Amino acid sequence: MNITKVCCIGAGYVGGPTMAVIAKKNPNIKVTIVDINAERIAAWNDEDVSNLPIYEPGLAEIVEETRGKNLFFSTEIDKAIDESEMIFISVNTPTKTYGKGKGMAADLKYVELCARNIAEVATTDKIVVEKSTLPVRTAQAIKSILHNTGSDVKFEILSNPEFLAEGTAIQDLLNPDRVLIGGESEKAIDSLANIYGSWVSNDRILRTNVWSSELSKLTANAFLAQRISSINAISELCEHTEANVNEVAKAIGMDSRIGSKFLNASIGFGGSCFQKDILNLVYIARSYNLNAVADYWEQVIILNDHQKRRFSDNLISTLYNTVSGKKIAMLGWAFKKDTNDTRESAAIYVADHLLSERANIAVYDPKVSSKKVQADLNYLETRSTEENSELVKSHDNAYETIKDAHAIAIMTEWDEFKAYDWQKIYDNMKKPAFIFDGRNILDKDEMTKIGFEYSSIGK
Repeated sequence: MNITKVCCIGAGYVGGPTMAVIAKKNPNIKVTIVDINAERIAAWNDEDVSNLPIYEPGLAEIVEETRGKNLFFSTEIDKAIDESEMIFISVNTPTKTYGKGKGMAADLKYVELCARNIAEVATTDKIVVEKSTLPVRTAQAIKSILHNTGSDVKFEILSNPEFLAEGTAIQDLLNPDRVLIGGESEKAIDSLANIYGSWVSNDRILRTNVWSSELSKLTANAFLAQRISSINAISELCEHTEANVNEVAKAIGMDSRIGSKFLNASIGFGGSCFQKDILNLVYIARSYNLNAVADYWEQVIILNDHQKRRFSDNLISTLYNTVSGKKIAMLGWAFKKDTNDTRESAAIYVADHLLSERANIAVYDPKVSSKKVQADLNYLETRSTEENSELVKSHDNAYETIKDAHAIAIMTEWDEFKAYDWQKIYDNMKKPAFIFDGRNILDKDEMTKIGFEYSSIGK
């Protein structure tokens, strides 16, 4: 099938960038991104592209180039579904907070709502593409809903998981390691492959069955998260010996069988996918009574939680076993640099722990708003929204954030932090002035020469 109209349900971190690049590389295809969140769609349509709801290097330029030509953002979901030949489902699939599988299984209610909406609205044959991260056999559930509409409309279901790293998503889309398409219909697979084929070479487009495609996404994230937890486990050992985790990581990373990526010791991994996908993998394994498999992968999460708690415990003990009434300046709130995504960010959990010890927290992140910081803390429901608002203040300027602070906690590896006037920062802090570098981005010798009490990960 020659595709001329594409619809994506979900204008989030996956749908927005992916569809923007598809529109850029396929000017002959009309791409419409729809979402029930009118405020989000309005932000995507804002004349000033610096106000897009998602910050991703290179995204604003592509949106500016394609928007209004063959890229459109709308809340008219039914219309977009009806007009399109191919529909991407790119909605949120959070971990369940209720019922069976609570805390582990993926909550598929939004995916199911999309499938039912498509079934009700569609009047012509459609190719439906799973783009959200989903558990194995979700495609079967979508297929069951779509194939029992009682109409003559035919649906083909494909799995096309994303392998984007936030902060480099546009480059990952423009030059992907691979594009994975799982399905039963060769014609449907070819239709999607032809869209990607306008800029991705055929040898990088992998065709599998649906279930292999779905499981590959979960497995990829589990393996990457496992590497981070592995080096973080070694970082704690390094702190009790005379080893330096950076030197250890470099030494093992030069082994071609291991490689150097994802070996940066830190406060731990965050983001929307790693923890959610591993928990999903654990849940699936337990559902088949594969308890040894489940225990193995669950340990990756346990170690990650331990690393975050260890960081905050070290901060408290170093500040003479109390942070009550003390100002802690947190540099960074996003889970990594070059994104405004805060989902599962280590900063949220470290801040929550410090607040439970009655600390006062000042936050600066170049891309995360005060509103988002408060929303992240309120979501935990550890204390009232009024208490969070009183104890946590966000600032637009890093120097203002740090002024009169007892300690600095570096939570995100933003490049700008390395370029600060650290002598000026030291002069404006309470003494002794402490730095807890959760991302190992500063030079220890330089910091101690200025006068800081400096603590990092794995050294």
